[in-house]
Amino acid sequence: MIKPRIIFLLSLLVAPIFACSQELEAVQLYSQDELLGLIRTNSHLQRVRQDDCQLVKDIEARADIMQLPAYQYLYGDMLAYAVCVPRNVERGWDLMLQSAGQGLPEGLEQVGRYYHLGHFVQPDLDKAIIYLREASALGNVKAQLRLAKLLASGQGSPVDFEQSYRWLHYAVTADAQQHKQIKQTLAALANKMPAGVVARAKRPIK
Repeated sequence: MIKPRIIFLLSLLVAPIFACSQELEAVQLYSQDELLGLIRTNSHLQRVRQDDCQLVKDIEARADIMQLPAYQYLYGDMLAYAVCVPRNVERGWDLMLQSAGQGLPEGLEQVGRYYHLGHFVQPDLDKAIIYLREASALGNVKAQLRLAKLLASGQGSPVDFEQSYRWLHYAVTADAQQHKQIKQTLAALANKMPAGVVARAKRPIK
């Protein structure tokens, strides 16, 4: 039988090893590029859950104190959907607006989408188009597609037809379903435009 003193000594030896093991298993905070990749694939909230909510304090600090737009977007979504934190839609929405205000394309697209759908806020088509237009100008394909669909459905101003068509015509995507939607939306938008304007919108961007 192993004596109690020996067991105690063994525990002192094992404890540091166990502690080191725990440190090695600690989740690393996401880099800016990694987080943006997660946001673009809409897997950012799932990733936070998969990481067992270990990074909540770090995420909150980067959103509130450092005011990094990608982390404002992430933490705003976490608050709005009660992911690893108590639900607080008002604060979450404020962080989303801050993210968009700093020019994050994904933040601009999300705010525009929510104004369009009336998600968390009352529907406001004028505001939706403003945010979607800004996101589109920064190359956000989701925003370009949503804006073009709005215009093709008779909403918004014809003044935006040509630029919206141009953005979508030159959009690049590896998503087959999204590519199909772009093709259909371009055709619908072209039906509302003179042939000469469509041809001009297709000219290479210099």
